[in-house]
Amino acid sequence: MDVTNVTADAETFTCNAYLVEGERTVLVDAGAFEGVADVIADRTDTVDAVVVTHQHSDHIAQLDTVLDAFDASLYAYTDHPRRSGELNDGDQVFVGDEPFDVVYTPGHADDHVALVSETTLFSGDVVVHDDGAFDDGSFGRTDMPGQSRERLIESIEALLDAMGGDVEHLYAGHGGAFHGDVREIVETALSRAKNREPKYPED
Repeated sequence: MDVTNVTADAETFTCNAYLVEGERTVLVDAGAFEGVADVIADRTDTVDAVVVTHQHSDHIAQLDTVLDAFDASLYAYTDHPRRSGELNDGDQVFVGDEPFDVVYTPGHADDHVALVSETTLFSGDVVVHDDGAFDDGSFGRTDMPGQSRERLIESIEALLDAMGGDVEHLYAGHGGAFHGDVREIVETALSRAKNREPKYPED
């Protein structure tokens, strides 16, 4: 399974958008980088589907552009005018060359989902490896209206329940990708969230 961060060169604020090439070419999140469709087109002529982890603007600002450019199907947890498939907790979606379980992970966003296969986690913003706040396991912010640290903690616990012991690739909505013991990263994020460590500690 070939995974490329197609927003890696963006100079404006965006999430990481991952093009997953394989038997079924899928874009996980569309990002806010205006050149994202061109970057994708440099790699492939076909995008079968776009899966969004949640509908914050940094994850979907370029969604219509990508859908128009590639005539792709859209999968999301909550309604969107162009959604063609609903994602629910416990569903399975095929990405690249692997089936992924959908795990409902609210707290950072009410419509947040993560995708877990036997080897790989697309975590959106619920858990990240490094993001400027913490290294080796951080979590999505919960200080904005409508967000909840308690729900986020429950979501990270649900994510751990859904993960096997062989997950070794983490692709998060922000920060760098991680390859290694992903479960340890998620457990560290959970511990920091439970300890009420602030997302962005004061200097």
